[in-house]
Amino acid sequence: MNLIEPADDPDDELHSAADRAATASRSTWVSVGVNLVLTVTQIAVGLLAKSQGLVADGIHSLSDLVADFVVLLASHHSKKDADLDHPYGHQRFETAASLVLGVLLLAVGMGMLWSAFRKLEEPALVPQVHIAALWVAGGALLAKELLFRYMLAAAKRVKSSMLVANAWHARSDAASSLVVGIGIVGNLAGYPILDPIAALIVGFMVARMGWSFGWDALHDLMDRAVDEAEVEAIRRTLIETPGVSDVHDVRTRKMGDMIVVDAHLEVDAMITVEAGHDIAVAARQRVLQRHRVLNLMTHVDPWRRPDLDHPGPR
Repeated sequence: MNLIEPADDPDDELHSAADRAATASRSTWVSVGVNLVLTVTQIAVGLLAKSQGLVADGIHSLSDLVADFVVLLASHHSKKDADLDHPYGHQRFETAASLVLGVLLLAVGMGMLWSAFRKLEEPALVPQVHIAALWVAGGALLAKELLFRYMLAAAKRVKSSMLVANAWHARSDAASSLVVGIGIVGNLAGYPILDPIAALIVGFMVARMGWSFGWDALHDLMDRAVDEAEVEAIRRTLIETPGVSDVHDVRTRKMGDMIVVDAHLEVDAMITVEAGHDIAVAARQRVLQRHRVLNLMTHVDPWRRPDLDHPGPR
């Protein structure tokens, strides 16, 4: 899934690190407040109403609360300026946070699956839940869906894949609350086994989301390239630079939500070294202004028109 769309419009302004950090902090603190209330309410009512599904959803909310603090920590570190030990900056703290989120979700999901399987081994002992659990599940569903929409809008505004991941994490919570609500309705309708089945489904959803986030973050830490559409947009910006005849060997690697790019620029072989350097500088500035590129390393190659026979070495 392409979380961040390339900035094709040259008038688009990339958001500053301070703006991104402020948005991350604000949206995450809202999530902290919501998840704190949901954790306490869901687990307490789930235990009293004898609903394993609601307790599982409460544990899910607790994992969200921990995840929110991981995001806050990563946001604080990622906005630091480059230094001698980190010449490209600290943007990969965000990727590391996404990896931690994935591992956390995977562990929680596996634990929920194990607990649900144990309940399903003895279906006759599954108790009927109290209707209060249904009201809490419905309230949690509404709260999580609203939180998802708020966080996704904020993430897209500042183009942060870490915040997008956290927003979709909230959407998975809304889906899990829906499943829990259905399980509770089934339990109240005379099918007690549906409550632990709902807990089992929630556990699978959490584990699957954790695997997805963790796997993506692991690939990003291994210098995965951005998608082809974004590479082509960067290449187009380079080749439209006055003085650039062609572009080849454009390579990218992700650095948090930013990109590091290497490219070979072909310029007229008959111009001076200084003129070729100026063209490369202009190309670099255009890319940094139009795309979420942290740094562009260029290599200037001589180019000769095929219809002319220029003297001199290549």
